[in-house]
Amino acid sequence: MALARNDTATLFAEGTASTLRLIVYLGLAATLMVVDHRAGYLEDLRRVTGVLVEPVYRIAALPADVARATRTAVVSQDTLAKENRELRDALLLAQARLNRLDALVAQNARLKDLLDAQTSLGLSVQLARLIDVDLDPFRPRVVLNVGANQGVTVGQPVIDAHGIMGQVIEVLGNTSVVMLITDPTHAIPVMVERSGLRTIAYGTGAIDRLELPNIPISADVQAGDRLVTSGLGGRFPAGFPVGEILSISTDSSSLFAAAQARPAAALDRSGDVLLLRDQPQPYGAPAPIDEIGPPRDLAGAGAPKAAASPKREPQQ
Repeated sequence: MALARNDTATLFAEGTASTLRLIVYLGLAATLMVVDHRAGYLEDLRRVTGVLVEPVYRIAALPADVARATRTAVVSQDTLAKENRELRDALLLAQARLNRLDALVAQNARLKDLLDAQTSLGLSVQLARLIDVDLDPFRPRVVLNVGANQGVTVGQPVIDAHGIMGQVIEVLGNTSVVMLITDPTHAIPVMVERSGLRTIAYGTGAIDRLELPNIPISADVQAGDRLVTSGLGGRFPAGFPVGEILSISTDSSSLFAAAQARPAAALDRSGDVLLLRDQPQPYGAPAPIDEIGPPRDLAGAGAPKAAASPKREPQQ
């Protein structure tokens, strides 16, 4: 079916009149452009038109802006969460390293104390480290990382930088077991450093207590006195710190006193210790008289002098 034509309403309709109108419109448009370019008469019109059209542009661009902002927010949140996790992990690692550094500093301080103790004592010692602790409150024991293969023997005294810790009671190939001086079955001969009183310090089972029973009531003992090894018994060399007297009490008969003491060694904190080795003893016959000079006349000028003994080689 053919469509109806409306010749009067079409700008580009066929015919001479339509072509003339097109030429006129084109010439008018060119004239307006030239005049506006030269004189700027339509500048205000364009400005007003831009102000009116700008909201339309913004409304048209709003969905794209919202989508872009949402995408940016999501990406930023993910990035911030990732950076937060990385920073938290880095902080945890730094804290672990700092704690390890503190532990190394404390260990170096303990080793320095042990080295100073070894230097000041001038004794033959062996460095060892605690690798296990028996938590039995009635049988305090510690295990060291040295044994028979490293020359450890039963009975060797064990000290730390502060004093006597105990003695070796069992030796295996590469480990050894130490009885602490606070063990209830342990006793150590001690001497009050200030007065020279000799007595025995017994373990109580408590890691921070020693007991000194049967002290004569007339003995010169006071709270705060330092206890050192007396050297009796031949197990512990004389002069090593053992503890400090905390309190003194008398029994019901008022004939004897009992003292409580705190061990000098850090029994519950030491990690590195020293094992004392037996010191060489001067075995053999005394030096010949002719090497040390004539004996002094103890009985007076008229006393006879002893004959010089023949020179002998020392026994091995």
